[in-house]
Amino acid sequence: MSPLRLIQDTLLASAAFSPEKEALVADGLRLSYRELRDFALGFARKFMDCGLIAGDRVALFLPNGAELAAALYGVWLAGGVAMVVNPQTRSEKLAFLLEDSGARLLVAHPLLESTACRALLVMAGEKPGLVMAEALPATVEQPEIGLVATDLAMILYTSGSSGHPKGVMLTHQNITFTLESLIEYLRLDSSDRILNVLPLAFDYGLYQLLMAIRLGATLILEQGFGYPALIEQHIQDESITVFPGVPTLFATMLSRVATEPKAFPTVRRVTNTAAALPSSFTPGLQAMFPQALVFRMYGLTECKRVCYLEPEELERRPESVGKAIPGTQVFLVDEEGRRVGPGGTGILHVRGPHIMAGYWKRPDLSAEMLLEGQYPGDRVLCTRDLFHMDAEGFLYFLGRSDDIIKSRGEKVSPVEVERVLYGIPEVRDAAVVGVPDPLLGEAIHAFLTLVPGAEWSERRFRRFCQERLESFMVPQVFHALEDMPKGANGKILKRYMIDLFTSGEPSGNP
Repeated sequence: MSPLRLIQDTLLASAAFSPEKEALVADGLRLSYRELRDFALGFARKFMDCGLIAGDRVALFLPNGAELAAALYGVWLAGGVAMVVNPQTRSEKLAFLLEDSGARLLVAHPLLESTACRALLVMAGEKPGLVMAEALPATVEQPEIGLVATDLAMILYTSGSSGHPKGVMLTHQNITFTLESLIEYLRLDSSDRILNVLPLAFDYGLYQLLMAIRLGATLILEQGFGYPALIEQHIQDESITVFPGVPTLFATMLSRVATEPKAFPTVRRVTNTAAALPSSFTPGLQAMFPQALVFRMYGLTECKRVCYLEPEELERRPESVGKAIPGTQVFLVDEEGRRVGPGGTGILHVRGPHIMAGYWKRPDLSAEMLLEGQYPGDRVLCTRDLFHMDAEGFLYFLGRSDDIIKSRGEKVSPVEVERVLYGIPEVRDAAVVGVPDPLLGEAIHAFLTLVPGAEWSERRFRRFCQERLESFMVPQVFHALEDMPKGANGKILKRYMIDLFTSGEPSGNP
C-alpha cells in the first residue's frame, strides 16, 4: 500500500479499498466511501471553478453534517488549506477570521447565510467568495495538484491572550502522523463504529472524522450532545464501539443511569479529554460501558495530543494523564530552564512530528511557543502548563501558566469576553477569570463593578453576552463588586478575584 502522505489520500485509499462500505451516517444520510469521495470531489471541482489554487484558505462555516465532512476533504483534494469555523461564531469574529486568514472562499450553510453576509459587509479588506453548501454534482474526476507532506493543510483558530484568536498552522505531515499515533494507542481498526457528538470545529471532534476515514471505519456524526436520550439510542441502534466524550456529557449520562440503570456493551473504547475526567466518574463509566477501555488524555491545539493513560493504569493512577503518545517525547523544565526528572515539577515541553508549524502570521508568538531543541532544526513546543511527574514517569496536570481559560474543551480568552462586558452601558470595570470546575475544567466567572446609580441585572448581562459570544464563552457566574481590586499600576488583580471566590467569601450584590 502506498504511503498516505496527504490527508486526502486517506479518503481516496479507503474508497478504493472498500467503496461500498458505510463511511458516514449524518443528517439522515448513509454515505458509502464511494459516495463520500464523490461528494468531496464535487466540492473540490466547485472550489477550483471559483478560482481556488493550492495554498488558498477556505473557511467552512457549517454545522456538523455530511456537507461539512465532504467540503473538508474537498478543500484538501483541491490543494487548499481548511479552516473549520464554529457555527455559533458571530459575524464580527467571523469577519476577523476571514481577514486574518486571507480566506479565498467562505462556505456557509443556508441557515448561516445572514451571519456570513454580515461578516462580509464589515470586512475592510478583500472579501472571500461566498459558496453556499447546497447540492453539488458528484464527480469522479480527481484534480491534479502538486503538494508535499510539509505543505499547510489546516488552520485551527484558538483564543489568544491578546483577545484575538490565533491560527494554529498544521501541515499534512502533522495531521497524518498524529492520526497514526492516536489509532495505535487507542487500538482502533476498520471494524469500529465511532459516535461523534462533538463539533468538528473542535479538534477533538475533528479527529474522530479523520481517524474513521483513515481506518476505513464508520462515523456516526451528530450535531451535538444536547439530547442525551438520543445519544443513548444511537449507541444502541448503531452498535457503537467508540464513544469520545467530555466530562459534562459523561456527568449528564451518569445522572440519567443513576435513576434508570443502562449498559452499552457494544462500546469498546471510551475517551476523554478537554477537561480532566473526575476519578469519581470511573466506576459509573465502567458500569455503563462494561466492555470498554477508558482512556484519560491531555492535549492542546498546538500539537493535538500530548499524552494518554493506558486504561490498565486507570485504577492505580486515577488522576494521571499518563505518558507521551507513540512517536513523541515529553519532558519538564523548571523556572531556571533545567530539565526536571521523575519526581519533579515543571512546565511541560513536547517533541515530535505532531508539533504545529507555528501561528499564522504571528512569528512573535511562534517564537515564544516553539523553542530550539537539542539538535539543529529541532523544535520543542513549550505548553506553558505546569505538571508533576511521578517516580515512574507518569504525568499529572497541575495548572495553566497563563490566564487562558479552558472551559468545555474550548480555549477562552478572558480579554475577548471582557471586551463584550465593557460594551454593557452599566459596567464600569470587568474582570473574567477561570475557576477550577470538576465538569467544565474551568468555569468562567465574570466580576463586575457598575457605574454609580446603575441597577444590577444578571439576567440582562447574560443575555447581552449570549447575543455576542459563542455559548461556551458566556460566563457561567456573574459577581458584583463595589470596587475592583487593583495594583499600584492600575491593573486589575485577577488573582484576588479567584481567591475571593475559592475562599468562600460571598461576593453578593453591591
